[in-house]
Amino acid sequence: MPLLPHIEIEPQSPADASVIWLHGLGADGHDFEPIVPELGLPTNAAIRFIFPHAPAIPVTINGGYVMPAWYDILDISLDRKVDMAQLKSSADAVCRLIDREVERGVDSTKIVVAGFSQGGAVAIQAVLTYPRRLAGLLGLSTYFATAENIQPNPINAGLPVKICHGTADPMVPEQIGRKGYEKLREMGYDAEYKTYPIEHNVCMEEIADIALWFRSVLSIE
Repeated sequence: MPLLPHIEIEPQSPADASVIWLHGLGADGHDFEPIVPELGLPTNAAIRFIFPHAPAIPVTINGGYVMPAWYDILDISLDRKVDMAQLKSSADAVCRLIDREVERGVDSTKIVVAGFSQGGAVAIQAVLTYPRRLAGLLGLSTYFATAENIQPNPINAGLPVKICHGTADPMVPEQIGRKGYEKLREMGYDAEYKTYPIEHNVCMEEIADIALWFRSVLSIE
């Protein structure tokens, strides 16, 4: 199957690490593209950043309006009914991007998958089921949509996970993010959780924390 369309930002030297970063509902891969320089990572950090674009599909909670989405959201309640088949299909597409990075010479243990909002739900599914050990999982303003039916691959048991959420988030209430984090801890992942006084977005303090976490999981000096 063809790879998801995506943006790539190459490092100055040949990449030995990769970050695959998924956008949220209604956005595209350009949404988080400007974050790369804001991370302030060393210029010698050989990280390739990949920002995929979700396909355009009808979204039920938006009256069936066609927009970029990783999966359909059927209702906006705390239980978040979503199209699980579409979510898992998107996760499979992310796994193919990971496979491609391995084929290009990046060790799987130097690959991070990140996601914002519904992109984070896809990132969780992709990382926890991926058949090679990865570097880590970053979830931003997101939730664990597949918590009740996921079949995690033990190869990524204990994986470092960072979950960030805004305390004033009107789109994905913070209690949903915390519930997902607690489930990940219960499942044995090395998960950490931090909140910020923001809505459904990211802030500079959060970006600085993400940069420190990238340095840790990707062993950047």
